[in-house]
Amino acid sequence: MRRLSILVPVYNERATVCELLSRVRKVPVPLQKEIIVVDDGSTDGTADILKGPLEPEIRVLFHDRNRGKGAALRTALEHATGDFVLVQDADLEYDPNDYAALLAPLLDDRADVSYGSRFLGGPHRVLLFWHYLANRGLTLLANILYDVNLTDMGTCYKAFTAAAIKSMPLSSDRWGIEAEITAKVCKAGLRLFEVPISYSGRTYAEGKKITWTAALSYLACLLKYRVLD
Repeated sequence: MRRLSILVPVYNERATVCELLSRVRKVPVPLQKEIIVVDDGSTDGTADILKGPLEPEIRVLFHDRNRGKGAALRTALEHATGDFVLVQDADLEYDPNDYAALLAPLLDDRADVSYGSRFLGGPHRVLLFWHYLANRGLTLLANILYDVNLTDMGTCYKAFTAAAIKSMPLSSDRWGIEAEITAKVCKAGLRLFEVPISYSGRTYAEGKKITWTAALSYLACLLKYRVLD
């Protein structure tokens, strides 16, 4: 049976990580699941939770310090053995029930890469205009630089054939990984689909971590990888 590697970067998500892993385990997909969690130097007790007893399909790796989402994804990817790879944040903003839609273009061989877009009509919590505007502006820049028509470059929900994601050498340590992946997918001419997903964003009071500095990382990576491999 074909396998799906679900990569879960985690940093200070004590309140949500157990519920997230439970949802990921339970969601039905026509693939055997392996769940690879990377604790990226959490300081809030998340690591202690992840050191406890977990289900056999969950593998946990630990960074000794916070290195960033990109570094956590690279660590997880090194250990992925699936035919397909999917990225899942641990904060419950994204719903594993969208896996079926996200994986469909890959499973029927229409795509090498599938993005879950928060802006294609799925239900979403109404929040944070400036985050929305920054994401749309950076997505527009990606479209201009790479001649594509994406709606949501910064989405967490990205899924790949293993061959596609492992063909791309990734180097970004932090939030810029999202832009680096998009740049390299587009430059490689991979078949890229978008599908609508739901989105339950958090406020900063509820634990949201991404800040305006992420926009600078996205911008730097979009420009850098337009001219570099």
